[in-house]
Amino acid sequence: MKLALLASVIGAASAFAPATNNARASTSLNEKMSESLPFLPYPENLEGYVGDVGFDPFRFSDFPPMDFLREAEIKHGRICMLAWLDSLLYDFAPMDFLREAEIKHGRICMLAWSGFVAVDLGARIYPLPAAYEGLTSVTAHDALVEYGAMGQLFLWIGVAETIATISLIQMLYEDSGREPGDFGLDPLGFLEGKSEDEVNRMKLRELKNGRLAMLAFSGVVTQSVLTQGPFPYV
Repeated sequence: MKLALLASVIGAASAFAPATNNARASTSLNEKMSESLPFLPYPENLEGYVGDVGFDPFRFSDFPPMDFLREAEIKHGRICMLAWLDSLLYDFAPMDFLREAEIKHGRICMLAWSGFVAVDLGARIYPLPAAYEGLTSVTAHDALVEYGAMGQLFLWIGVAETIATISLIQMLYEDSGREPGDFGLDPLGFLEGKSEDEVNRMKLRELKNGRLAMLAFSGVVTQSVLTQGPFPYV
């Protein structure tokens, strides 16, 4: 009887005894490890994303949403690809060529921003073909391609660029004395009777406004596509 009582007490006590380390050891051995850093655990939130090799040593993926992190990764990658190419330009392209390109693109974007917004505010050139009724600045592109207007633009802009290239080559290789961006056009006489300092201030204003316009045009196109709404695209 005493033996039976002792056995029942020992059995009851064993129910509350701590588990052995066998389960913990097997769990540790079965834990998935990072492919790129095999001495670290695999970050589970990376699973399913293209390019996943388990590289996240600081465990950033445990905090912000993964879609946000992937968006930031792709965006910064694209910016750095362009930045690397841009750094090469300064080593190989003549500075006068780069300044010519900057001024020209700035002027184009100042006009482009004004025209883009003006169309969405209702500006039209009449008579307006029936096919162009109801178009916005965003939807106009495909319609103009379909009906041939974009082909006309491409042709005449190409002619203008070809003519301008002649003066560019003369500036770069024949010491023509022409300054970048100078086409001899000043119909409103902004530079007439101005001192050199005043002329340089006017040139600086054009540069700054052109740089701002390049950013502004990129922004207004992006915003209008995202919202599909009229100006101010909110």
